[in-house]
Amino acid sequence: MASRRIKALAVAAIFFLALMIFPAVVGLATDWMWFGEVGYRRVFVTRLLVRSILFLASGALAYLWITGNARIARRGKSQSPILWRMGPDLPPVDIADSLGRLIRPAAVFLALLFAIGGSAGWMNVLRFLNATPFGVTDPVFGRDLSAYVFTLPLIGGLLGVLRTLVTISLIIVLAIYLLRGKLSLPPQRVSLMPPADRHVAILLVLFLVLTALQVWLVRLPGLLFSTTGPLVGASYTDLHARYPALHIIAITAIVGALAVIYGMLRRRIAWFTALAAAAYIAVSIVVGGIYPWVVQRFFVAPTELTRESPQLRSHITATRRAWGLDRVEVRDLSGNANLTLADVRANASTIQNVRLWERDPLLQTFGQLQEIRTYYDFVSVDDDRYIIDGRYRQVMLSPRELNSRLLPTRTFINQHLTFTHGMGLTVGPVNEVTTEGLPVLFVKDLPPASTGSLRVTRPQIYFGELTNDHVFVGTRQPEFDYPSGSGDVTTRYSGSGGVRVGSVFKRAMFAMRFGALNILLSTDIRPESRVLFNREVARRAELAFPYVEFDGDPYMVIRDNGELVWILDAYTSTDRY
Repeated sequence: MASRRIKALAVAAIFFLALMIFPAVVGLATDWMWFGEVGYRRVFVTRLLVRSILFLASGALAYLWITGNARIARRGKSQSPILWRMGPDLPPVDIADSLGRLIRPAAVFLALLFAIGGSAGWMNVLRFLNATPFGVTDPVFGRDLSAYVFTLPLIGGLLGVLRTLVTISLIIVLAIYLLRGKLSLPPQRVSLMPPADRHVAILLVLFLVLTALQVWLVRLPGLLFSTTGPLVGASYTDLHARYPALHIIAITAIVGALAVIYGMLRRRIAWFTALAAAAYIAVSIVVGGIYPWVVQRFFVAPTELTRESPQLRSHITATRRAWGLDRVEVRDLSGNANLTLADVRANASTIQNVRLWERDPLLQTFGQLQEIRTYYDFVSVDDDRYIIDGRYRQVMLSPRELNSRLLPTRTFINQHLTFTHGMGLTVGPVNEVTTEGLPVLFVKDLPPASTGSLRVTRPQIYFGELTNDHVFVGTRQPEFDYPSGSGDVTTRYSGSGGVRVGSVFKRAMFAMRFGALNILLSTDIRPESRVLFNREVARRAELAFPYVEFDGDPYMVIRDNGELVWILDAYTSTDRY
């Protein structure tokens, strides 16, 4: 009977793990295909490899550390353990031994949390491994600025994880020693029996040493990001009060660690630990808190401009260098120049393209005039410039995207096989209106018609700001292109994007990824069909380029050959300069 229960539980556990793991494997496999399609599989492999290593290393370290310390704490016989009698006729139960069975499950849970947190720091690791010197040093510590961008975040995260791990282990160990009678608390005299005292002393020493390292390696450089003064950066109080205070706090932590070691040797660990803790707390409050406040309130605030002038000069210099403003050519303008006809003619292209239309009202007007069907949508209006009919013109344009949520019938075929793309765009000059007060349109209607030299040859929009759904192209089902008076016009996808459906196994993986059994059952989807997903342009770019920051507004342009392409402005950026 017992063996059957064990087998049933094992089968249930395996089935549960399969339900948890298999979707993740399918997601990774389909992501692998997608990154291969866009040509950035190396990004996928690098991110997956680094995250996996960090996940396993963080989880293994946490599990081994917690279980190792718990195993040490459970060695030997209990001394006056805490017993619990569940009934008058039942023998007492040792609570420490009973709770000891929960150590491994608790360690697994905590290790999982550490593993998830560790894998989240994958970008900090890659930045550290690919650090490049800036060639500029900070005015306080004389370090290259790259240290604050690439190195400091990794060191801070690592020390924070280690301190948390030591703290959790210390709490678990003290709880075990208390339950096993090796730790006595008031009203009795606080004491630890050997070898528990040595174990606790080692953990306390580790915590204090890590605290000192965090002060020296993280908090001291972190003064450059202080907000105490009028601007972000090290202020007078930071440099003349907090800077020495942090050194004193770090030294106090080291002295406290030495005191704990001395107390362990003298078998008076509890007394010396309390002394070290009290000294550290007192120094942190008085030297690290009250003293800087007194300096700021009574010494800096009355003459703040005088005290902060050197820091302000450093701040201005760093800001100008960070934004490249130190390379700007400066010229004085008197402001009393007379505007002549020659000046107007010399700047004709600028004057003739002064923008009159405001974007938000124009977006509403485009929607009223040019959406044509309820399932089309204009998301935003952007500026662009083209040579039209031999003239340099500034225009405002908006792509006509398909909003699948507004389809009259949202079936699987309609949403994923038939209505696959938006159609064309609307383009108008920035400074012209019709006699009715409406915008003049250079490109309009469906299919897109042009009134000038600007032409659109491939108006289909398969990727955009609204396209969140996956679609299948190259299927037996014709794709809706645009409405016409004599009937809807259809088309076939002629691009090279998307992942080839291929075998039934791949179809099954896509069916699981998108939660749609119809993908596996549909006879319209052929092996040579392609699935387009991750079609929202900002999301698509972020997946392929996770190391840059994108502008929040993608914009569409018309190429010389009439094709429509999206452009996203990307930047390497940091908030630690």
